Amino acid sequence: MSRRGWLLFSAMCVVWGIPYLLIKVAVREIGPAELVFVRTAIGAVLLLPIALARREVRASLRPWLPLLAYTVVEIGLPWLLLSDAERHVDSSFTGLVIAGVPLVAAVLARLTGRAERLTASRVGGLLVGLAGVAVLLGFHAGGGGPVPLLELVGVVVCYAAGPLIIERWLSDVPRYGVAAASLVVGALLFAPVSVPKLPALARDVTTGPALAALALAVICTALAFVLFFALVAEVGGVRATVITFVNPAVAVLLGALVLGEPVTWLTGVAFALILAGSILATRRGSPALEPAAAQ
Repeated sequence: MSRRGWLLFSAMCVVWGIPYLLIKVAVREIGPAELVFVRTAIGAVLLLPIALARREVRASLRPWLPLLAYTVVEIGLPWLLLSDAERHVDSSFTGLVIAGVPLVAAVLARLTGRAERLTASRVGGLLVGLAGVAVLLGFHAGGGGPVPLLELVGVVVCYAAGPLIIERWLSDVPRYGVAAASLVVGALLFAPVSVPKLPALARDVTTGPALAALALAVICTALAFVLFFALVAEVGGVRATVITFVNPAVAVLLGALVLGEPVTWLTGVAFALILAGSILATRRGSPALEPAAAQ
């Protein structure tokens, strides 16, 4: 890759590695639905002018039903589940579970006929990666109860399914148009529940959670989309997906350094299994799916 490609790649590894830390801090005082509304609303305000200037909004609205489905599957539901789960589990643990997205994406691609045949190495990769997820979930089964774990599994499935919607129905729609329109739709979906609570939230929330929510919207959503689209343009969609394998390590490191979350040898083993399995299960030549939303 070029120097610009490496800079963009490094930036994306950090930008999509810190949401778990920021969510953990924000949900101390901000409810999950309100946090998703703040993130989508601010992200939409920042990205919509770019999409309008590029004249990409109208084209993104024509396939309105796939756009709505994509918004629910890739933004609304997983961000809500993720925010609620992090009220009970560590941010580093969350980041490691989300590392299983490429594994589920490989399975879904196969089930929908969008992948090459499952070779021995791909099957082995799936088994190894799923073993890593099982180790991770089993080790943390007693912490926070089963509900957060089920929520994180739901997030993984949603994140894996979102790119399939892009590939099947929105592949010809301009990227900035999809990103901006989905954030607008997401904000509208959460507005009825969240807007009435905003005055009390603005009065009671302290500086730390407020700044975390703002950073989540500005850096991990709006800026992340801009950087990711630039990265895809610079190095291609296949290479850009490699950030998926680096983000969890950033999440674990930040969770340990900033929040003092424990990192055990079992955590390292689980991450190694998930990483190895993801690489084997998604290696070329199966068609790679571009991640299409901020984490």
